Amino acid sequence: MPPRVVVVGAGPVGCVAAAELASGGVDVTLLEASLELPRELRASTFHPATLDLLERFGVVDKMVQRGLIAPRFAYRDRRQGVVAEFDLTALADVTDHPFRLQCEQFKLCEIMLNKFRSMANVAVRFGAEVVGIVDHGGSASAQLASGEMLAADAVVAADGAASAVRKSLGLAFDGMTYEDRYLVLSTPFEMADHLADLAYVNYISDPEEWLVLLRTVDLWRALFPVGDDETDDEALSDESAQRRLQGIVARDEPFEVAHRTIYRVHQRVADRFAVGRVVLMGDAAHINNPLGGMGMNGGVHDAVLLGASLAAVLRGDLGADRLAHHAQLRRNLAIDYVRRQTHDNAQSLAAPDSADRQRALDLMAARAADPDKARSYMLQASMINAKDAMRAELEEVGVFKTG
Repeated sequence: MPPRVVVVGAGPVGCVAAAELASGGVDVTLLEASLELPRELRASTFHPATLDLLERFGVVDKMVQRGLIAPRFAYRDRRQGVVAEFDLTALADVTDHPFRLQCEQFKLCEIMLNKFRSMANVAVRFGAEVVGIVDHGGSASAQLASGEMLAADAVVAADGAASAVRKSLGLAFDGMTYEDRYLVLSTPFEMADHLADLAYVNYISDPEEWLVLLRTVDLWRALFPVGDDETDDEALSDESAQRRLQGIVARDEPFEVAHRTIYRVHQRVADRFAVGRVVLMGDAAHINNPLGGMGMNGGVHDAVLLGASLAAVLRGDLGADRLAHHAQLRRNLAIDYVRRQTHDNAQSLAAPDSADRQRALDLMAARAADPDKARSYMLQASMINAKDAMRAELEEVGVFKTG
């Protein structure tokens, strides 16, 4: 009988983990607490390295059909315009996808869930909230809110930042919370008709209010900081939305606001990503500042490496020590790569001192002007360096061929 794994959470990380395990000969039960797939506007950027890893599941072409290819990303100043621009097509020699793909995460989930319907070794259950976990050493059990207990050879926790699995294991989730909250406003108004040389992904510096402005297929999404002098309700109000959007492009008519949300931002990492036969991935294991779009992407990287590693252990092809090693590697990358990069992005955009902010812009301009420095920076920003940092481990579990 094939080994069986319960995957908790049917977001992008859980879906990719389920696909990886199933391809490794494991029977998967994928549990989602919601009654249907959540379609909130959450992460929407897939980096080149992530698309390379997803190619093995045959989903990238479908994602491209439903998304927007963004080969360029830019750093701008509200007054100066474009300060630095980076063209990912220069990385075509090291990635099959030299672009960012602007595609809302739920679209990947829809594509994956549709694939699972034709796979005999993946069962999907909605309305199945997991409230706790028990690690038995050589197996694990998931306890549902209904009282049902599901026994399995292993459990994958992909149940988000408030992970019930992580909490039931008593794992620490140490880190920090940023002082500012982030407000996201989405509008169908075509910003590119009014801002010269606007890329699909833009980091915009300003002495009074920085922002990130990015394009999806249907909307422009703008992310703004919210200070302590403004309540959540005030930030979410129509007055706030119009003031902030008018600050990007001044117009006589009010903007149509298709979506708005506010949230606090954290940098936190669990003290372990694997406990016996329980493996943590994605936001259940690490959360970070969203500037740079590395949170969901890092979770997908977790799912590919740790999913393949767990499948190999359950088949008897690898020892449990290798899964522990791979989990520690993913934890190290979450700390040393993703957390540092996203924190640096936040610090450079939100620097309170105008001179510090200008130095950051000058640094970006110098990087963009030098082909070698631009390439080095894009390898980091595209997460290709992060993928290459686990190449040996990916080869060990068969994701990449040796050589």
